[in-house]
Amino acid sequence: MFERVIVTSGPTIEPIDPVRFISNRSSGKSGFQLASEAVKRGIEEIIFISGPTCHMPTGTGVTVLPVETALEMRTQLFRYVDDADVVIMAAAVSDYRAALYSTGKIKKGPDTLTLQLVKNPDLLFELGQEKRADQIIVGYAAETHDILENARKKLKNKNLDLLVLNEISSQNPVFGAEDNQVYLVTAEGSRRLEKMGKATLAVTIWDEIYRLGRQ
Repeated sequence: MFERVIVTSGPTIEPIDPVRFISNRSSGKSGFQLASEAVKRGIEEIIFISGPTCHMPTGTGVTVLPVETALEMRTQLFRYVDDADVVIMAAAVSDYRAALYSTGKIKKGPDTLTLQLVKNPDLLFELGQEKRADQIIVGYAAETHDILENARKKLKNKNLDLLVLNEISSQNPVFGAEDNQVYLVTAEGSRRLEKMGKATLAVTIWDEIYRLGRQ
């Protein structure tokens, strides 16, 4: 059914100076498991675009494209997206980057330091605006409050087919964990999944993608 898929994974890192950067807690485990499951299903071409992480898939048909920043991820993503049947945006892309990069290390100075940030492109929104009718786009969300309301808005505003919703809490820390509890949100509604290992969760997500592809 699907010949080419793209999976983005891991965090992005946005440099401030040669030794410091802005990033997040993403481990890349979810993206790794999604790509590995695509290999098991015999998908011919799997483009894996990942920020810095030690979790890199292997197997027939896998092309690994390492990136660091959101802008680098965007460049690689839009090299391949036109011919992709499925795009799974599991990466945690930094929302902001430093407005000015310092080529020299910023030395310790006053007690406070103001860092000006500028917004990164919204890759998921851009994908949704350009998606083909026969293309499936899967997004990820991490929410701490009003989770389903926010997820439904994101699904609609970004023109997604499926949103994997993480509720961040002390009971479900998500980042770096071996298992996870999520909701699958589509235009038809939402479905709560019980906590499970990320490899098993990847199977469930791919089952849902295949279901959407048959509609």
